[in-house]
Amino acid sequence: MSSCCPAKTNDITDDVKDYYGKKLQTADDLQTTACTTPAQKMPKYVRDVMALIHDEVVSKYYGCGLVVPDCLEDMKILDLGSGSGRDCYALSKLVGKDGFVIGIDMTDEQLEVANRHVDYHMKAFGFDKPNITFVKGFIEKLKDAGIADNSVDIIVSNCVINLCKDKHEVLSEAYRVLKEGGELYFSDVYADRVLSDEIRNHKVLWGECVSGALHWKQLFDLAKDIGFETPRTFEYRDLKITKPDLKEVLGDAKFVSVMYRLFKLPKDADRNASQVIYKGTITDNQDELKFDRKLTFKNGASVTIDGDTAAILKQSRFKEDFMFQKAPGCAKYSEVKEENPFDLLKSGGVTNEGGTCCC
Repeated sequence: MSSCCPAKTNDITDDVKDYYGKKLQTADDLQTTACTTPAQKMPKYVRDVMALIHDEVVSKYYGCGLVVPDCLEDMKILDLGSGSGRDCYALSKLVGKDGFVIGIDMTDEQLEVANRHVDYHMKAFGFDKPNITFVKGFIEKLKDAGIADNSVDIIVSNCVINLCKDKHEVLSEAYRVLKEGGELYFSDVYADRVLSDEIRNHKVLWGECVSGALHWKQLFDLAKDIGFETPRTFEYRDLKITKPDLKEVLGDAKFVSVMYRLFKLPKDADRNASQVIYKGTITDNQDELKFDRKLTFKNGASVTIDGDTAAILKQSRFKEDFMFQKAPGCAKYSEVKEENPFDLLKSGGVTNEGGTCCC
């Protein structure tokens, strides 16, 4: 994982380049847990892919989540801040020989590691030719890197957007390059408040994915302003900064790592509530498909969903994997609302929540 940020924020850009290109040699050099992936149970098919990734690529990886969404075959994916290429290589295996993955990063040292192992991974995956490329660029200037409008099915990002000063530009560019029905699936760090200038200007905390964290509510505001659907919380975890000198700078500020899904839909998308049945047709998800933290579709089970969720399923890459019917008149369902991740941490969250009545 690495980063972003063009000439107008050279101070941040240079600091981040230096941090991820020179100061950090392995994940052991990180001073907080914000940019590390927690121990978690990966699906077997993901574990099998990760076992094929080159050791150097893994050792140079820094990220706060696992950005491997479902239903990837033949997809074109863009990884914002691809760093050493760990996530890109895993995705290149999962999209298959007819899919394609683009990694964009601004850090020469990280790009060198990623590019050094293309042939290794194509051989390990059994592909005749590369289905992956790495380009140098800034994640809020994707046009300069040659990423065209409406050209990408899925965008992933692993603890990188917080490293950029201009989050609005990053999300706007992501929206521009996504196809209609496309998804931004990303992990990042958020704060329970707007951070002070003292925190914002702390170089180590910025490099550690803390100082650049948005107040969680700002993400929902940005998504709405740009045109994305309401962010869907997929997973979340508490982040605790334990080093005394860093804790002193942060004071009472709290942080959380969240995996969100943001979808880009056409303006005229059909938003009628629907009764849907998952067909069990997505590779490695035959029994069930987790859509967000509240909603998991079981193979063959009828579920009544709100109009926004139905619109996403009908317009996205999942459309062939569901049967759709008009929702029964007696149906009641939860509307999509903003979720405060810090409230979720306090309450323990909800693991599954579908429609009620006639479901």
